[in-house]
Amino acid sequence: MELYKTDRIVALKSALYELMDFNTSQFEYDTFIAKVLESLKQFLNASEVSLYKCNEWKGQLFLEYSTNPVKKGKDQPLNIACEEIEKAISEKEYFYCNFSIADFEEYELVLPINGEGLPLGLLAFKEGVEKFPSYDASFFAVLTKECTNLLKTAANIAKIVAEEKRYKQLFRVTEKFHSSMNMDAVLGEIIYTLQEVYPSFTYFLLLSHDNNNHENLPIKDLEYDSENIAAMQAYVTGSVQIEDSIQERKSVLYAPLKGKQGVYGVLQVISSDTLVFPKNEVEFITLLANTAGSALENAQLYQQSKRLVADLQLINETSHRLNSNLRLTDTINYMRGQISKSFNAKEVGFIMISSQNETKPLPGSSDFFKSNEATRYIQYIFDKINKDKESIFIGDLKFSDEKEEAKYKSIMAVPMVQSEELKGFAIVLHEQPYYFSFEMFKLLQSLIHHSTLAFTNSILREELENMVVTDHLTKLFSRNYLDEKLKESMKVDKEGAFILMDIDHFKKVNDTFGHQVGDDVLVQVAGLIKSSIRNSDIGARWGGEELAIYLPRVNLSIGKTIAERIRRKVEENTDPNITVSCGVSYWNTGLKDTTITLFKRADDALYIAKNSGRNRVVVQNQTL
Repeated sequence: MELYKTDRIVALKSALYELMDFNTSQFEYDTFIAKVLESLKQFLNASEVSLYKCNEWKGQLFLEYSTNPVKKGKDQPLNIACEEIEKAISEKEYFYCNFSIADFEEYELVLPINGEGLPLGLLAFKEGVEKFPSYDASFFAVLTKECTNLLKTAANIAKIVAEEKRYKQLFRVTEKFHSSMNMDAVLGEIIYTLQEVYPSFTYFLLLSHDNNNHENLPIKDLEYDSENIAAMQAYVTGSVQIEDSIQERKSVLYAPLKGKQGVYGVLQVISSDTLVFPKNEVEFITLLANTAGSALENAQLYQQSKRLVADLQLINETSHRLNSNLRLTDTINYMRGQISKSFNAKEVGFIMISSQNETKPLPGSSDFFKSNEATRYIQYIFDKINKDKESIFIGDLKFSDEKEEAKYKSIMAVPMVQSEELKGFAIVLHEQPYYFSFEMFKLLQSLIHHSTLAFTNSILREELENMVVTDHLTKLFSRNYLDEKLKESMKVDKEGAFILMDIDHFKKVNDTFGHQVGDDVLVQVAGLIKSSIRNSDIGARWGGEELAIYLPRVNLSIGKTIAERIRRKVEENTDPNITVSCGVSYWNTGLKDTTITLFKRADDALYIAKNSGRNRVVVQNQTL
């Protein structure tokens, strides 16, 4: 009888091992287990054989496979803790009709599966026609041992196959990581690989600094708060952190995305309905995170190098263009275009500071800086720069003395300093808070520092040009400048009016009040002239107390009106009160005319005005 039982065991072992294909690349664990249970069912003439295993992640007993088709595919855990099973089987090698755990009353025979390195499990048998007591205890002990060894071997092979598959995935993802310098591609590959290996988990990438919107990627900012202590520990220490919650039946792993130069973020892996992460899974996720960290570092360094090259090209191109003797307005327009394009700025302004510490937006700045609303921004920036002599980088502007929120939240401002003297500053604005990055701020500083000399040169050049064509006292144009512009107008325009003006009894003013008052009278009259004509008109000092105005594209009637308007303003608004006499001449393309004859007719008209009572306007031999 003993020999018969021994032969039966040997036959069973032979049959079971024949089921196993040791070609690991072809090994299918589920198929093998199904065949093993069918063989055991036939061997013992049982009506059902089921395999239960403890899930070390969840700490509960699961049905892994059964020969009963009704139970196949049942993956819900039994309400039985692994600790309960471990305690129940600690003293016996098998149980026949005396297994005390609930939900196992339907089984007559239970064999514990508890080999080293093998998850705790149970083989449960239902009797068929033949009763199990025909076999003695030694037979069941041997059967338990052989089943344990077989399942252990199968589990080890399955583990090897799974590990091979996972590390092939790791190799594939590593190749992809290092073949791409795109951060989105690297981050996306991390999530894709985890979803493929652990489809039931939830993942988040906690990044330390991220200014981009990554489509369809679960990315969060890495911030320190009471709920993120473990994440911050992983980020600061560079080591894996695990939070296990028995009450919530949840386990969370934080793996740092670590490169050679630092930690770039944390991979958060959440396993719901799990008590603890197994060591081998932690190892795989750690390897993946480390590989991803290196790839992120490479991608970031590559993007930084590209950005630096682009920044240097921008600075070089800008410096080259600004040093090509552009006019000041052209210089400002070019710089505003470069800054708007590079930083996507809403408003760009260039503010000059006079020797009296007065601020003035330069032509070419955004239209916003011509508005009253811009005044508080300009004054706020000027006060800070004038005090600290440093560039300003503000992410969320709040005016301390204003109840209303500032329209523009993000501000960058860089002083323009030449020969240790503050010449002005550049302002860049955007409505969104924290819109500009620190890299943008550093680039703006470089741009302004490299362009300050060009700005200063443009301003000095135009100041010098203005000095050449401008009368020092009255700030009106010089006679030569008016003469040149009038000649140009006669070539391109169809008509124009010329006014020659003389201050009545000017010698008497000098004799009575002194030459200083006489100079002040000239300045007053010049100011009234400038306030009465267009930007395209030309007011000039003709000589001594004589002043002149040229009105291009203006007919004689309008010329009369403007002359009369100025005469009346002088009479009403000067101190000491003085009057002027005016002579008006006119030209058009239908007349053969020159500047000399135009001046002569105006001078003749002025002579008539002065000799017919003064304080009047005379138009080409006609008295008004």
